[in-house]
Amino acid sequence: MTTNSPFSHLDADQRPTMVDVSDKQPGKRTAVAESRVVFPAVVAAALRDNDMRSAKGPVFDTAIVAGVMAAKRTHELIPFCHPLGIESCKISIDLVGDEALIRCTVSVHHKTGVEMEALMGASIAALTVYDMCKALSHDIVIAATRLVFKEGGKSDHRIETPP
Repeated sequence: MTTNSPFSHLDADQRPTMVDVSDKQPGKRTAVAESRVVFPAVVAAALRDNDMRSAKGPVFDTAIVAGVMAAKRTHELIPFCHPLGIESCKISIDLVGDEALIRCTVSVHHKTGVEMEALMGASIAALTVYDMCKALSHDIVIAATRLVFKEGGKSDHRIETPP
């Protein structure tokens, strides 16, 4: 069924539906998302002083593992996401001033893109950083989760240059 709706996940009867990708051509799809975690100055200082560790363990290393796990399971949590065999998922986390900058890059050869997987990876990594540091302060802010790059498929999106 086709629809005149601008929303791709509605059928002709305006009911929610998964997008049919069966006629699409597979190709390389890459997406990069970022999330920022803003710390009170004392928390950022504590992380620097303790080799990026909290009482729970290595903060950024744990967040990287959680983010990759989340990206791979996006289809289990977002109703209309297709299950994908992700070929690459890389997460970097840098402490810049009082902020952790999290970047998740996901790639796949498939009929559909990986924007949601990249956003999920960055988001869950940010939540994990919060969880690992919340004993130090509850004034931590997760901010500015966004897609910064998408390539492949029907349209490209570039806030930044390719990874």
